Amino acid sequence: MHDDLIARAQAWLAEDPDAETRDELAGLIEAGDVTGLGERFAGTLQFGTAGLRGELGAGPMRMNRSVVIRAAAGLAAYLRKNGQAGGLVVVGYDARHKSADFARDTAAVMTGAGLRAAVLPRPLPTPVLAYAIRHLGAVAGVEVTASHNPPRDNGYKVYLGDGSQIVPPADAEIAAEIDAIAALADVPRPDSGWETLDDAVLDAYLARTDAVLTAGTPRTARTVYTAMHGVGKDVLLAAFARAGFPEPVLVAEQAEPDPDFPTVAFPNPEEPGAMDLAFTKARETEPDLIIANDPDADRCAVAVKDGADWRMLRGDEVGSLLAAHLVRRGAQGTFAESIVSSSLLGRIAEKAGLPYEETLTGFKWIARVDGLRYGYEEALGYCVDPDGVRDKDGITAALLVTELASELKEQGHTLLDLLDDLAVEHGLHATDQLSVRVDDLSVIADAMRRLREQPPTELAGLAITDAEDLTRGTDRLPPTDGLRYTLDGARVVVRPSGTEPKLKCYLEVVVPVAAHDGLPAARATAAELLDAIKRDLSAAAGI
Repeated sequence: MHDDLIARAQAWLAEDPDAETRDELAGLIEAGDVTGLGERFAGTLQFGTAGLRGELGAGPMRMNRSVVIRAAAGLAAYLRKNGQAGGLVVVGYDARHKSADFARDTAAVMTGAGLRAAVLPRPLPTPVLAYAIRHLGAVAGVEVTASHNPPRDNGYKVYLGDGSQIVPPADAEIAAEIDAIAALADVPRPDSGWETLDDAVLDAYLARTDAVLTAGTPRTARTVYTAMHGVGKDVLLAAFARAGFPEPVLVAEQAEPDPDFPTVAFPNPEEPGAMDLAFTKARETEPDLIIANDPDADRCAVAVKDGADWRMLRGDEVGSLLAAHLVRRGAQGTFAESIVSSSLLGRIAEKAGLPYEETLTGFKWIARVDGLRYGYEEALGYCVDPDGVRDKDGITAALLVTELASELKEQGHTLLDLLDDLAVEHGLHATDQLSVRVDDLSVIADAMRRLREQPPTELAGLAITDAEDLTRGTDRLPPTDGLRYTLDGARVVVRPSGTEPKLKCYLEVVVPVAAHDGLPAARATAAELLDAIKRDLSAAAGI
């Protein structure tokens, strides 16, 4: 086994085009580091509906130039087989370590395969790439990003010509083409022949952001903004300036791209501590709201003053606020969300007489809903302009929520006041998450197996009225690894994360509220129920 491992590592080393990962691998071989080599050669990074995502480093289980060149060659082969030979592939990238290299390699592979390639002019938000695909009539797009993953990670996200991320069976077909590539030497990679785009595509995207807002609305809300060390700042500031909002006050320590993300453990606004610098800036400057993007700016976080201090709104709260705002604006079309998001959206749509759809997790599904007008997911993702960007977009979402805050401000109200109004109108929908990060993926598999073999019959004293194993699919949903429990006045969805080593449990309770003065008691009831559901679910899953 040891000899076989060394032989595979030496074969990989012989064709690795990157001096950095060659040095890493040569050092491991020389030291006879069986553990280090074993981790890197235990298999291959699996190409799935999230594309690729993993830790940077040498070998087939890491993100590196060899893995990316194979992925690009597999995608090119898939496109050619599907009659897209000669078509345009647009490539975007963020500011993480190696992102620019991976983008250049992708453009070279596409060019060598007889496709046309165009690379965005510099690190830009993912939604700009999603927009560019349809704007330029491309047959596919690639975004090199690991979104809000830790600094040591990178990723590779693939879109097809409709501007949406890939879904089955395209992922498996591309993966098969990747597996069929024998040697990197077989993949032509010219030194030139692709186009580096100028700012015209970015200007077109920014012009499109104007369509999100309604002419003549107030533009008075003042914001504090953090780019979380990512690529959002320049595009967001340009969009806000075009819209006529006050210039956001920047969290200076996090404003510029930095692939080491020095001020945060995880560059995700949802993670504890990530928003602390933004809260400090808000205490100094007293804005109307805080806006945060994740590093590739496809997500948007919102924080508000709540009593004496600031708090993050949950994704479900922002999702409901934007829905209510769009309904008031007379929006027509289908409202959609994933199964792990709050059922409040369905109630808002129903009352407005609008079609409503539930999808599997991820914008690759939400964006494909027929007649989509608005889609959101609890993980801070909002699609407010599906005709422009068929994916979540943290820039246009920020514009829309700031327009809403401006309108409410003119009326002497806040985003929290509107949330209270929605709770009285539709019932208090309170959501929470039980999220367990693991080092050993078998922990997740064991928990899922335990729940399937010994399903709970009640949680928090509430009877489970319907238990669905989503691997079988439903009449509305394709199969996925997940469990959904419907309780009397509550709902729980349990699933392994598609992008991180986490087991995620999404909880929602609905408490009826007759009037505004009943809200404090309803919130207390909801908090107790959520805590009890978490406790009972942890016990049932053995986590």
